[in-house]
Amino acid sequence: MNHKLFYSLLITLLACSGVKDNDLAKVKLKEMTNQSIDLSQYKGKTVFINFWATWCKPCIQEMPTIESAQDKLKDERVIFLLASNEDLEQIERFIKNHNYKFHYVHLENMEALKIQALPTTFIFNTEGKLKFSETGYRKWDDPENIELITKIMNEHEK
Repeated sequence: MNHKLFYSLLITLLACSGVKDNDLAKVKLKEMTNQSIDLSQYKGKTVFINFWATWCKPCIQEMPTIESAQDKLKDERVIFLLASNEDLEQIERFIKNHNYKFHYVHLENMEALKIQALPTTFIFNTEGKLKFSETGYRKWDDPENIELITKIMNEHEK
């Protein structure tokens, strides 16, 4: 394979890999009232989005650690959103049966984001650039994970 063709294929593959490091706006969310969310309202804040489902055991196991991280960072410029693409009624049932204090939202475009497994977490910096993306369970209230979020939050101040 010649170098031109190789680089052309590589660029095409990279261009098709979901959310780029520059665009929170590619994430399409709605409030539980079905009203669209304008994510530009969060400019200047770090945005932590956890993609989950009511049937996903690792997602539910991760929730107490997300809630604890949210509590630890409550005075910081961090927004925590929990996004599911399930039916609104299904999410509402989950909310009624669990006592988490989350901002639950409905995800409109999971396929476009190339999310292939749950839980998946994206963290966007204050400029709306994707700085962290990971699939799988993580203990979000561990000190190193609080430090990760804080580092992303403070990176613009350097």
